[in-house]
Amino acid sequence: MAERWYKRAVIYSVEVDAFQDSNGDGVGDLRGLISRLDYIAGLGATYIWLNPIHPTPGKDDGYDVTDYYQVDPRLGTLGDFVDLIDAANDRGLRVMLDLVINHTSDQHPWFQASRRSRDSSLRDWYVWSDEEPAHKDEGAAFPGEQHGTWTKDRRAKAWYFHRFYDFEPSLNHANPAVWDEIRRIVTFWLHLGVAGFRMDAAPFSIEHPDPRTGSASRDYDRLRDIRRWLSWTQGDAIVLAEANVPDDEILRYVSSGHDNDDRLHVLFNFRLNARIALALARRDVRPIVWALDTAPQLPENAQWATFIRNHDEEDLSQLTDEERDEVFAAFAPEESMRLYGRGIRRRLAPMLGGDRRWLELAYSLQFTLPGTPILRYGQEIGMGEDLRLKQRDAIRTPMQWSDAINAGFSTAPADRLIRPVIAEGDFDYRRINVAAQRRDESSLLLWMSRLLRTLRECPEIGDSSCDVLETGIPSVLMHRFTGPHGAMLFLHNVADIPRTVDVTRALTAEDAPSESFADDDYGALPQPLVTLPINGYGYRWIRLRFVP
Repeated sequence: MAERWYKRAVIYSVEVDAFQDSNGDGVGDLRGLISRLDYIAGLGATYIWLNPIHPTPGKDDGYDVTDYYQVDPRLGTLGDFVDLIDAANDRGLRVMLDLVINHTSDQHPWFQASRRSRDSSLRDWYVWSDEEPAHKDEGAAFPGEQHGTWTKDRRAKAWYFHRFYDFEPSLNHANPAVWDEIRRIVTFWLHLGVAGFRMDAAPFSIEHPDPRTGSASRDYDRLRDIRRWLSWTQGDAIVLAEANVPDDEILRYVSSGHDNDDRLHVLFNFRLNARIALALARRDVRPIVWALDTAPQLPENAQWATFIRNHDEEDLSQLTDEERDEVFAAFAPEESMRLYGRGIRRRLAPMLGGDRRWLELAYSLQFTLPGTPILRYGQEIGMGEDLRLKQRDAIRTPMQWSDAINAGFSTAPADRLIRPVIAEGDFDYRRINVAAQRRDESSLLLWMSRLLRTLRECPEIGDSSCDVLETGIPSVLMHRFTGPHGAMLFLHNVADIPRTVDVTRALTAEDAPSESFADDDYGALPQPLVTLPINGYGYRWIRLRFVP
């Protein structure tokens, strides 16, 4: 069904300014991205998520927006964007934009008018307090980097609220005029051809802070408004929500309880992401089993989005202090590798020590868990990070296309690049790049492409029920999907020790097992199928039934 295409999508996350420079100014741009669409389509992705592309002072990687109706001149023009949409559609690719509506830049004309006069029609577009808020130093989203959530503006002679940095004043989401403007923004980009939005900081984009108490209520019905706007304008457009919230709140982002399909479509699965990290650190799948067994049940038309690493830090806030310390010890032993006291600012390949078997196991695990998978640019070749860069920039280095100057990203002098390419160590661009891996039949890039092609033949993962099956082996996850298209069985061993698994409880009399994808040539499946061996860091995808 058209309205559920997102259940079978593979989302490829792109930092436009770091992907491909087309004009030699050192900054990636839309025309550069257009030139690489064949690469993305050939990889097997179906959906491109663009991080912010709007005009910005650039203090927060584009999340400090100054104009929602334009493209940052460094990246191109609206005409270039329309060309991108047309070129993507020609290749069967859809495009999603970041929807940053919690806040604007303090340089946005709306905020400048708001602070200029109490009589301004835009005064109430932001959250102001004439009195110093009692809890002005509480609620920071970026501990250690952000100083409080209220700042005194000398010109306005009042305090303004900012959930994030002080140069990102929060919009007043209790003001209907603000939501009318958000509707226009959404409609504008839908008419230009986008297939949906990734809603940045969804919980904070519907909150109403109270300067007197320091508390904030949330208006979840605004999410229903967004869904209606999408349905009226473009029926199959979606919203992917960034909502790292407790279990008792998560369902409110997809359903009001009265109508199961009246709010947002897809949710990042932060609770599962954190447990994948813990399972890899422990070599024990039980954190993943717990996450799957206790996951809130989404409505039929809603979906999780699975990821191992995304555009931000690896957020471990849903783990206990002790669990977080375990993951830090395994994957971020140095303080410089951590961020905000809760996360890891590294890419997956160096986190796993560049161990190819471990990397394959991790990606196979992610792509076979319930949900729509997200792949960050560069993950498919095993790119590294640059910890000398500030905060999240460590994992936003230019894409490594070849061993040519600047990794084939740009012809500009190195000192003019938006961020430096990785040019030393095990993840040097001369070692890790697309061109080299295309020539190597055993490369991670070609392995990832094979995985994605196989995934496209397994629709059960996106829209069927998942059953986790007991193995009696802490390091081995066995789970089965059964749905209208057939049934699949998956085995994953997160330890480096081979195991033999009893699979009889996973099978039914109607099943006719055949191997689809695996870390090794295990030979023909025995008949009858009773036990299966699996290597250390091994994975096996077994088709049990196929319905044409």
